[in-house]
Amino acid sequence: MGKKPHVLALPYPAQGHVIPLMELSQCLVKLGFKVTFVNSDFNHKRVVNALSAKDDIGGQIRLVSIPDGLEDWEDRNDLVKLTEAIFRVMPGKLEELIEEINGSDDKITCVIADENLGWAMGVAEKMGIKRAAFWPASAALLASIFSIGKLVDDGILTNEGIPVKNQMIKLSETMPAMDTAHFVWTCIGDLSSQKLLFDLIGRNNKAILPAEWLVCNSIYDLEPAAFNLASEMLPIGPLLASNRLGKSIGHFWPEDSICLRWLDNQTACSVIYVAFGSFTVFDETQFQELALGLELTNRPFLWVVRPDIHTGKNDGYPEGFQERVGTRGLMVGWASQQKVLSHPSIACFLSHCGWNSTMEGVSNGVPFLCWPYFADQFLNQGYICDVWKVGLGFNRDERGIIQQGEIKNKVNQLLLDEKIKARALVLKEMAMNSVTEGGNSHKNFKNFIEWIKS
Repeated sequence: MGKKPHVLALPYPAQGHVIPLMELSQCLVKLGFKVTFVNSDFNHKRVVNALSAKDDIGGQIRLVSIPDGLEDWEDRNDLVKLTEAIFRVMPGKLEELIEEINGSDDKITCVIADENLGWAMGVAEKMGIKRAAFWPASAALLASIFSIGKLVDDGILTNEGIPVKNQMIKLSETMPAMDTAHFVWTCIGDLSSQKLLFDLIGRNNKAILPAEWLVCNSIYDLEPAAFNLASEMLPIGPLLASNRLGKSIGHFWPEDSICLRWLDNQTACSVIYVAFGSFTVFDETQFQELALGLELTNRPFLWVVRPDIHTGKNDGYPEGFQERVGTRGLMVGWASQQKVLSHPSIACFLSHCGWNSTMEGVSNGVPFLCWPYFADQFLNQGYICDVWKVGLGFNRDERGIIQQGEIKNKVNQLLLDEKIKARALVLKEMAMNSVTEGGNSHKNFKNFIEWIKS
């Protein structure tokens, strides 16, 4: 028997990028591959600390790390600063790591790197290694990034990536409309940060060219227009632990296990699940309105409240809130989201609409309440509410706040809407069909594996 193919997997160092590439790595291990998974030093510590004794990732996934170029105390939520530091430091460190691994008799067969780290394709090409880029978000987002040149030519963007005016545009007839104020680079930081990010994206579009494959954590039937627009992207999603009867790993925070037992004691389709991913931050006013809105619904809810989710003092909850919601509301620091969303007691998902959360909700047939925060989340809301019609958005008041009454009303409206529930179940079936024998994602994945082994 020959040696196992050895893949080096390199995610962009953010939670929403690490988890899906870890899912892909676990799929490869199941097919007899060996994987070296390369986190940044900073995230490596968090992932290792969050692994419980039960998380056996086996000898087949080796967790290693390289520096991201920032000091431990620097702000990694500043995406421009982080991306610039990565560009400066990581390529050399990756090359050193590969040389070290290849010095043993267990050479790297293929580098699979996050599409946002296009320079990794150049490193692999220079070293004569097969290379694939992995895109963890929607195909529509990458299609918009690949369309930058056309958007400039059409007078929608300036050469520096700034929208000429705020308007709704469509890249193609059946794609969701995009607000130019919500392009991924126009809704992060101040104007100079936006220009820097736009420049980094342009550099990355060139750096990614040596990739031999570009695989994407999406489903052809969910966004056919985007895949037709950028035909080099091949969908292999949804990459979910539940599809391989495995466990999701790679989290930055330890998961709370109490919530699953708590869900077991709730009635079917009764619980509002509330989670905003790893980046969203609320000011004190909005955090309190959200708490009071959940209380007003008078329904059971499970709310993931990260330690750094709000800017308020202390725990930030309204006075007496925890006593009043008692056993009806459960607040936890981090949850095993795939297990939660597949639990029969979940009625709906109040979400920031990150792509992983979107895929997980869709794959479990759960209707959405959409509360996007930044980056691609507005585009994903467009899919959820306007294209797939499996969720509702919130209206903000003149201060930009989503009020408690609005939260209560939208929860009630969503849970009484049988059409939304029925469509959510149709999407669930579509997602499951894509990864089973004969499905589009299944076929692409099989071809991808054959190419790595060839």
